[in-house]
Amino acid sequence: MSLAATDSSNTIIPVILAGGSGTRLWPLSRELYPKQLLPLVDGNTMLQNTVMRFSGLPGVGDPLVICNANHRFEVAEQLRTIGVRAAAIVLEPCGRNTAPAAVTAALAALSIDPDPVLLIAPADHHIERVDAFRDAIGKGAPLARAGNLITFGILPNAPEIGYGYIQKGGKISLNGSDADAFRIARFVEKPDRQTAEEYLASGDYAWNSGIFMFRASTLIEEMNEFAPEIVEACRKAYANGKGDLDFYRLDADEFEACPSDSIDYAVMEKTGRGAVIALDAGWNDLGSWGAIWDIKEKDANGNVTIGDVFCHDVERSYLHSTSRLVTAIGLRECIVVETVDAVLVAPWDKLQEVKPLVQKLKDASREEAISHRKVFRPWGSYESINSGNRFRVKRLTVKPGARLSLQKHHHRAEHWVVVHGTALVTRGNEEFLLKEDESTYIPLGVCHRLENPGKIPLELIEVQSGSYLGEDDIVRFDDTYGRECAVQPGER
Repeated sequence: MSLAATDSSNTIIPVILAGGSGTRLWPLSRELYPKQLLPLVDGNTMLQNTVMRFSGLPGVGDPLVICNANHRFEVAEQLRTIGVRAAAIVLEPCGRNTAPAAVTAALAALSIDPDPVLLIAPADHHIERVDAFRDAIGKGAPLARAGNLITFGILPNAPEIGYGYIQKGGKISLNGSDADAFRIARFVEKPDRQTAEEYLASGDYAWNSGIFMFRASTLIEEMNEFAPEIVEACRKAYANGKGDLDFYRLDADEFEACPSDSIDYAVMEKTGRGAVIALDAGWNDLGSWGAIWDIKEKDANGNVTIGDVFCHDVERSYLHSTSRLVTAIGLRECIVVETVDAVLVAPWDKLQEVKPLVQKLKDASREEAISHRKVFRPWGSYESINSGNRFRVKRLTVKPGARLSLQKHHHRAEHWVVVHGTALVTRGNEEFLLKEDESTYIPLGVCHRLENPGKIPLELIEVQSGSYLGEDDIVRFDDTYGRECAVQPGER
């Protein structure tokens, strides 16, 4: 992406890594709508809260977001609703872990600024004390500008066995003064309970937060030293990429050929320029339902209840309802999460098995592993209401001024009934308006389009009928949102 460069090389560019799938928070988090896009802590989503932590900080520029191509429109919309314009939204065709994402971000950032400091932050972490986080950024910036690769180590308050640890080495000074930072002695994998207790007692270890800070050029230099194949693949993927509306789409073939590795393994464990700064800011990676329970307000029995929940004789549990009444009796340290199409029930000590459970659902081709019944699109959303043999009923909501792609289907016909607003319908060579309580029929194989010419949301009921009702039965001829005019699974 070609963007105007600034004169300064002291700019800090937040790089938001928003490509995760959040499997451990299923059924609320799903592949097509993962946890970073959800409001898990307050009224804002995790992505929005991450971006807003940097708002108003001196020297901090607009964020650069790295995300999955399937999430691009929702990412852009969530930024728009909080009044943030991204420096760039770079689309990964597939996940390749954090090292390729960081290198790609560095290449993109170098087209914005001569040599900015990158602040790499996952989009799905919770930080309770934002002022303390900003103070840590202030400590890290001069060290990063001096050529160090900074990671932020969370001061542990318990012998946690679910996190990796960083052992602190010798103290670092900058211009003869104490920089409140340490060299990295080593990274260690998730320990057993006894080892974690030893780490906590020693005071020499911190949890690995996955938050980093370094100059773009410093990262490229060190990655060229220790993982040149990643740098080469990312250079090709970025150079051969192309702009797509407000996004920059990496070349799929080149990026898929890139080795998958984390920043830790690829460079931080090997470089002699690594440093760790302590961070005590109420950090939580929200990596499980137990972590959500940790940060939420609890009742007298230690329960967190969200939505329409009634319980009796329940202690230290998390109960979450999204669409109906949930009741529980006699539970101890359990998780109950209800959505319109799936329910999860699990004890505390089995929460790490949510991920393999979701994989079983994927292996069984269950749609519930991938998407919710309500699916967001750049033009609005659709929600499955009912389905059966040779039919499916959906509720479509189209934003004012928005329109679906010009398309046709090989295997299904559609009936549309407007329940709110006004629809502009293209059907073959016809174009006509439908008002509330009016309907039309789209025969199989006929080219058609739905638009909302009004100033209020358009809501209609769509009844599909035919031999095959999959979302990949779409042939697109024209699209306002830059999507390819070809068969696009799941994108109408």
